[in-house]
Amino acid sequence: MSKMVLTYKSLFCWFLMTSALLMSSWFFLLRSTWLTHSVDFGFLPNSKLRYGSPLASESSIIGGVSSNRNPRKCDSNKPILKVFMYDLPPEFHFSLLDWKSVGKSVWPDVSTEVPHYPGGLNLQHSIEYWLTMDLLNSEISKNLSGRVAKRVRNSREADVVFVPFFSSICYNRHSKLKPGQKKSTNVLLQEKLVSFLIAQKEWKRSSGKDHIVLAHHPNSLLEARMKLWPAMFVLSDFGRYPPTVANVEKDVIAPYMHVVRSYVDDSSDFGSRATLLYFQGSIYRKDGGRIRQELYYMLKNETDVHFSFGTVQNDGIKQATNGMRASKFCLNIAGDTPSSNRLFDAIASHCVPVIISDEIELPYEDVLDYSEFCVFVRTSDSLKEGFLLNLVRNIGREEWTRMWSRLKEIEHFYEFRYPSQVNDAVQMIWQAIFRKVPAIKRQINKDMRFSQTGGLSESGLQSITVPRNFG
Repeated sequence: MSKMVLTYKSLFCWFLMTSALLMSSWFFLLRSTWLTHSVDFGFLPNSKLRYGSPLASESSIIGGVSSNRNPRKCDSNKPILKVFMYDLPPEFHFSLLDWKSVGKSVWPDVSTEVPHYPGGLNLQHSIEYWLTMDLLNSEISKNLSGRVAKRVRNSREADVVFVPFFSSICYNRHSKLKPGQKKSTNVLLQEKLVSFLIAQKEWKRSSGKDHIVLAHHPNSLLEARMKLWPAMFVLSDFGRYPPTVANVEKDVIAPYMHVVRSYVDDSSDFGSRATLLYFQGSIYRKDGGRIRQELYYMLKNETDVHFSFGTVQNDGIKQATNGMRASKFCLNIAGDTPSSNRLFDAIASHCVPVIISDEIELPYEDVLDYSEFCVFVRTSDSLKEGFLLNLVRNIGREEWTRMWSRLKEIEHFYEFRYPSQVNDAVQMIWQAIFRKVPAIKRQINKDMRFSQTGGLSESGLQSITVPRNFG
């Protein structure tokens, strides 16, 4: 009996030992397998695009609080957007501003000269100038603090490819035929641009999807836009584009540069702004802008409303500056297109914008809540008798002051400067482009799925399917 008990004890001990050994071997096996399959995103050429990137954080974009999880930085706090910029001949950019190149130089030496951009209404669509100047400055600046984008010389290192064509000033200055011309300079440069781009290895590599093309004036790039549509457009609105050529998913909406002076040291308040509602500009417009005429006849006789025709001539900008600063609310009504510079003039004047434009898209709206400092009114509601005036008259001192204070907090997002400063309009546009990069990379990688079996053509533009509602 004692021998049987001893045998059972021996078997039990042997069972415990073998079980422990088996469990230990499984643990080490599973541990080694887990280490093998964990992904190190650091080996990726653009490792900043991994999950957890500060790109997705609103606080890192606007609040000034940045994640430090990304090892590839322009400084200790923020990731960097790597931009390859074509060295296009000066006729596409600074020569349009009457800048004269020296020798074979393509670009001005921005450390010693800053080419002048024409004033007046030309300035409102000048984003091509500011973004190009910022890239040129990124190569010479010793202080990269607050910078979102930096120029790189190797296109394979770049996140995006920048096309420095000053399309808006080209339209404004060169859209009319000159003596002896069969095509305007504006059209000729667009044709040359398309021919240049589709011949580049950078365009062929992505079919243009990672290219940044600027067409902020609604009539700029009119001929080329239908050929360059795979690229990311930077626009003022989508009013004159089919939705498959330009849309909010693919493209970026950038602010106009305001033409009224910034309101520095604003000490006004609800009581000191005597005018309730202000509008000065073109009244008789086509398309969706016909609402301006209807509202004019509804509001012109109201004693606390200023609604009049105005232009930049005859001190028009000075009059608008004084009028907006003396008003509680400023009307931003759809014109020939959904957007207008008037919104950004109102922001610069700390006059609470009242937006009546059903199709408007707004800059940075994926990270900025415009309802905190704007009043939105549907077009159909604005035309109801008494609706608009009742709405704004019922916004009291406390609510108006809250929106007015918020305007002063966010106004620098719409200021264009050189050199650019932290979270000004230039850096905010680069951030908006940066937020599109993961989707661009995803689409380019998706297009590569069948490249080994002949699914990816090297013919660039010609290989891209034309949108169904193209044109």
